Amino acid sequence: MSDAVIEKFKPTSGILATTAMAVGVLFLLGYIGLIVLVRPYFPEIDFLPDTSYLWYYWKLPEASIWARLTSWFGYLLHQVTIWYLIYYAQNNKLTYKKFLHPVNVAALAANAFFVLLHLAQSWGWYDGLAQDTPIWSSQNAVIVMLVMILLMENKRRGLFFGYRVKGAVMEESGRILRKYHGYVFSWAVIYTFWYHPMEATPMHLIGTLYTALIMLQGSLFFTGIHTNRYWMVVMEVGALFHGALVAYLNFDGTWPFFFFGFAAMFIITQMHGLGLKVWLRWGFVAAYVIGVLTVYAMQAWKGIFIVPGIPAVEFAGVFAMAVLVWGLMLAGDWLNDRFFKSSVSQA
Repeated sequence: MSDAVIEKFKPTSGILATTAMAVGVLFLLGYIGLIVLVRPYFPEIDFLPDTSYLWYYWKLPEASIWARLTSWFGYLLHQVTIWYLIYYAQNNKLTYKKFLHPVNVAALAANAFFVLLHLAQSWGWYDGLAQDTPIWSSQNAVIVMLVMILLMENKRRGLFFGYRVKGAVMEESGRILRKYHGYVFSWAVIYTFWYHPMEATPMHLIGTLYTALIMLQGSLFFTGIHTNRYWMVVMEVGALFHGALVAYLNFDGTWPFFFFGFAAMFIITQMHGLGLKVWLRWGFVAAYVIGVLTVYAMQAWKGIFIVPGIPAVEFAGVFAMAVLVWGLMLAGDWLNDRFFKSSVSQA
């Protein structure tokens, strides 16, 4: 997509980013309804038996060359398009404002086109990327995104009950991620979106809506709504409802683990960036403690000791990612000094 094409998306009058967000949410709700209407017309498939938690059930029993080509082509075209639009926006040094930039309109149009394309692709050939990639790759992509948010937001809201983790490693890695996170976030949600076909089970619909809403927010880069602290927390807390509802609908008894695990992240970190009154924060803490004790008492306390599992993984991931980004930054600086600058001086 060239610069000239992007400029053609320039609106004749300013479109508020909040208006675009509201219209986008309505579009996605309509899209979910469209999946439900279209799904009965998908081809009949005799799925293979579900063998374990690492098995992805919703894929063709035998891989089809056309299903592979259409799913991978659609994903790669979607991915490269959004990456280019992010690059275009950064390269043109756009500033944050309350109205849409032309590139935002292009991103919104591109994402709308590709989500509809994936529905058409599922209708015609069904398979997504799951035929060729493991299920944990899609799950971990979202976890990487959530960990990155924690690291980026450490400077503003802190990591533990409003307290920032200081130091060059945390601060510099957070700065780097704030600048380049769009590329990783878009990969996480677009890959996850194309991982599975557009199924109409409640579990799939919840996940599709969640990933599509993140794509919507990502399309509004360099606008005020993109960094709105309330909307950002809604996207983070979306993992709580997605994980808990999917586990509940799957009848495997693990929904309290996901619900209270992700809710702990809200109590420990996320709510402290909202400017809430002290009494309200303590109210959330009390509700959380009462909820944990009530639910697990009803289950004879079975599984209560694994509740800290999700916070432990996410916080460990924050420090591991900070070290990784810091190391890559130092390696990049060394390579630049060792090879690029030396070649320039010799010239």
